[in-house]
Amino acid sequence: MHVSSPSPARAAMVARLFRRSIGIFFMGGFVTALVGLLVPRLTLIDRLDYTRAAFVQFAFHSSYLLFALPITMLLVRTGYMRAIAAGLAVMTLACIALGGAAWIGSYPLLLAALLALSTGITFLQIAANVVQPLVATEGGGAARLTLLQGFNSIGTVLGPLLGAGLLLYAGALGRLPLALPFFGCACVLAGLCLVFWRARDLLADHPAPRRLPLAQLGRVLAEPRLAWGSVAMFGYVGAEVTIGSLLANYLALPAILAADPASAGRLVSLYWGGAMLGRFAGAFGLARIAPARLLAGVALGAVLLVAVATQAHGPVGAAALIAVGLCNAIMYPTIFALALPEDRGAAAYASMILCMTVVGGAVVPLATGALADRFGLAAALGLPLLCYLGIAAFAGVIALSPARR
Repeated sequence: MHVSSPSPARAAMVARLFRRSIGIFFMGGFVTALVGLLVPRLTLIDRLDYTRAAFVQFAFHSSYLLFALPITMLLVRTGYMRAIAAGLAVMTLACIALGGAAWIGSYPLLLAALLALSTGITFLQIAANVVQPLVATEGGGAARLTLLQGFNSIGTVLGPLLGAGLLLYAGALGRLPLALPFFGCACVLAGLCLVFWRARDLLADHPAPRRLPLAQLGRVLAEPRLAWGSVAMFGYVGAEVTIGSLLANYLALPAILAADPASAGRLVSLYWGGAMLGRFAGAFGLARIAPARLLAGVALGAVLLVAVATQAHGPVGAAALIAVGLCNAIMYPTIFALALPEDRGAAAYASMILCMTVVGGAVVPLATGALADRFGLAAALGLPLLCYLGIAAFAGVIALSPARR
């Protein structure tokens, strides 16, 4: 069937949206990587146990469950671009609060600021992720979102490289260096907020998200594709955040690399670097391989690598766990695109459900931390391994479905 090319005006709008989206995807990754470094800071330098340190990720990811519904209601009223601008404004204020909490050393204030920061990111997750498949040409949603996730990964690579020396600093300057990365992020986020506010009418000619009657909304949310995709998303985010947060601790184990905290923190950039390379390669591969089949392959690869990391020692274990980042590369955008319902007018609500399942990034690290305190860190990695098995099962079901995308 012949598919007509988009009009020049529509193509220009899509290109402008893509360019602006690069900034928010990059900063989302950068800030998330900085938050991940707070876990080794609290365990290796401030001497908290794994369970208490994991509350960093619990606070950071719990807002996805708590605030996804009211944020979606606001999005339906205001539109995608205004919702993105609102999210960036909240993130700006939260980074200022987070920097202050890190500077004065207040653990409760730190958790509260993380909750506010993730509330802002929830705006972006719901609005920015769903916009890309909606404006893309037919069949290109997964590839387009994967390419933008590549810029997210650049942020996650640069975050540890630029932030480890400050967030894992334990010298004569006290806690001031901990605050500097977050104050810098606040300045960049404020600039992005202004950019999106000025472009708030960019999608004026595009169908807006619509309110759905309760009965119709129930049918959308009950779609098997969305339900199982939500389970897969819960597992993916939980596994990725767990490994990203505890990788520095794993590399610092005497049986692995015995690395000092700052060096281990910098090595985490290799994990996120694998995701970066994999996402740019994945954007190419998804145009040629069925997304569900590719997702099943990388999920099984992650299962194998985590299994090796639970048993191996020295550089072999380190390399295996770092390499999981490469397998993570296409998981988020591909699960997201595969789980969306056929009714694109309901996409905002499906995006809300998928973003609520990001609470896996709160639950799985906390559970893994409790297991690590009891059985050791290497053994506790069995929980992320089970998450990747669930993703492989979801991908297999979609790949065998007659209506697969």
